[in-house]
Amino acid sequence: MSVVDLLDKHRGIAERFERIVALGENALGVTNERMISPTRAIVGNREIILAGTNNYMGITFDPRCIAAGQKALAEFGTGTTGSRIANGTFALHTALENELAKFLKLKHCIAFTTGYQANLGMLSGLAGPQDTIYLDADSHSSIYDGCTLSGAKLVRFRHNDASDLDKRLARSEGETGGRLVVLEGIYSMIGDRAPLADFVALKKKHNFQLLVDDAHSFGVIGPDGRGLGNEAGLEDEVDFVIGTFSKSVGAIGGFGASNHPLFNTLRYAMRPYMFTASASPASVATSLEALRILAAEPERRQRLMENSARLFHGLRALGLETGSDVVSPVIAVKCADEQSTIAKWNALFAAGVYVNMAIPPGTPNRLCLLRCSVSAAHSFDEIDKIIAVFKAVVVD
Repeated sequence: MSVVDLLDKHRGIAERFERIVALGENALGVTNERMISPTRAIVGNREIILAGTNNYMGITFDPRCIAAGQKALAEFGTGTTGSRIANGTFALHTALENELAKFLKLKHCIAFTTGYQANLGMLSGLAGPQDTIYLDADSHSSIYDGCTLSGAKLVRFRHNDASDLDKRLARSEGETGGRLVVLEGIYSMIGDRAPLADFVALKKKHNFQLLVDDAHSFGVIGPDGRGLGNEAGLEDEVDFVIGTFSKSVGAIGGFGASNHPLFNTLRYAMRPYMFTASASPASVATSLEALRILAAEPERRQRLMENSARLFHGLRALGLETGSDVVSPVIAVKCADEQSTIAKWNALFAAGVYVNMAIPPGTPNRLCLLRCSVSAAHSFDEIDKIIAVFKAVVVD
């Protein structure tokens, strides 16, 4: 009997990738040969404006963060070589957790090695086979994966549709087990927000627990930069918060936080946390310093929103259709189909502007998008250049 090639099932993916590359650059694997600033890089011996990095606060080149990372590298070494429950907790980890809890005005915080791991750990730790997770259909893949790992029953509801969730919750009244509703602050592909007040009203009606993934909204929205609950004035109604350090904080890692008195028991119940090496000292130190800077410099958020509004309104003035009607740092331009998206992405790249090419299955409702993410570090001249390039090569 012949051996079944385990990779044979991926031939379709390989062929699709080859078709993308045949139309121009490798849009799924652009290599930054040298970083010039948070908003510019050398790619293929050309200087490119970066408009798809999620570097919302533009903090990656802040000399204070770089110095903090260098100091930690010298004092604690290159890595922890162990998980948090074995030998991988350093003083820096607990300092970061304490600082995050203080920033979020919550009692407890757990730091993870990546944002993806934070979703895997939190969702699989909070819910089990006897529980039900109610999930916005447009949720990030890491949330779906965390739900799968939990073994909980998964019920999807229509994107940002509290009335649809209401019906699904009503059908499950009387079922045993806990119920967890999961939302995102800013949805990563099209940039819209969850209408938190609508879901909080349902929470009072149906008595579930509520989790908000603030990956793209932590440090970005709210009067204090704490995310969706802070913006809506409903932080006390959110039971669990998840976030990442790879966006506004400009490093790598993630966190979960809560006021729940049993929250820290999750450290001994989350397999992704228990069996993963903890974050490197340099990464933790840069995250800690960045968090302090974000707390002390709210003007970064103001600049980010000014830049976001400038790009949003500039692209809409060109007649381009965006994924959301609300200004946010994620601005996605809709395209007709995959082939035209690839062609337009290549035209933008050739003209010196990098954005994200977002195509199915990574997008909701099989949308094809040119996804921009704005930074506080973008200058108005750079924003205007991005708009001008869209006008020149994207507008039909």
